Amino acid sequence: MTIPDPRPFRDLTTLTPVGESAWQADIAPTWTIGPKVHGGCMLAVCAAAARRALLDAGADPATQPLAVSASFVSAPDPGVVDVGAVIRKQGKQIGVVDVELGQLGRVAVRASITLGVPDSGDPRYTVPHPATAMPAEPPADAVVVTPEHPMGQIVKLCGGADMRIDESTAHFLSGRQGEPHVTMWTRPRAGDAADTDTAVLFALMAGDISAPVTMNRGMFGWAPTVQLTAYLRRLPEPGWLRVRAESTVVGSTWFEEDHTVVDSTGAVVVQSRQLAMVPR
Repeated sequence: MTIPDPRPFRDLTTLTPVGESAWQADIAPTWTIGPKVHGGCMLAVCAAAARRALLDAGADPATQPLAVSASFVSAPDPGVVDVGAVIRKQGKQIGVVDVELGQLGRVAVRASITLGVPDSGDPRYTVPHPATAMPAEPPADAVVVTPEHPMGQIVKLCGGADMRIDESTAHFLSGRQGEPHVTMWTRPRAGDAADTDTAVLFALMAGDISAPVTMNRGMFGWAPTVQLTAYLRRLPEPGWLRVRAESTVVGSTWFEEDHTVVDSTGAVVVQSRQLAMVPR
């Protein structure tokens, strides 16, 4: 088996200018699920472009992508992609940027990104989520996902990040079936975690990091995401991110998958929902 190129996450979201509000990004094979580029990684690239466009236009450096809504048009291969951005609004608190990501003249993602300064301090009200009850760090019996692991051969992101999975929820790993929810832990490599902007983009990507929860129902194969929206609630603190992926309705053709991402302090940093197709 070929080991994916272990390039850092910041390489994925590094944009090379090729014109006005136009860039290229080089997506390494590490950032794929199966043979195609991982949807959460494309969402992160689009978010990086939207922020770059606003900063180039003089926005507050504290501005971050608060909501990223991406529609997936086609599935690109790893390699060079073209990214273009159009600023739709640049206000005192909120900016809105449309981004298009494509490859070889073919559109792959159309995204609308809302940007602003994330929350800080204690929330005024919160309801505990099951993800906040997870241990802050993966326990000793958590499965280490490596490129050689069966899950790592599908979700190749483990080649560029640390990933651990709770086998008691990932029933598909032992050939069993169970409820469509999976809990796991992930964190960027040290160099990526040290940069706030990269850590933010990694947390947004983690809103799509789990293998499809339909696998727990015995449904294997490609489960293409049609639409994915991720919300950044606050800047992630250093350390492990706790992730819970779950679905409430698995239909004959469609299912939704929600991710809740919690940082080392127990704060919810990313919430996401996607609409995907049940594997054939």
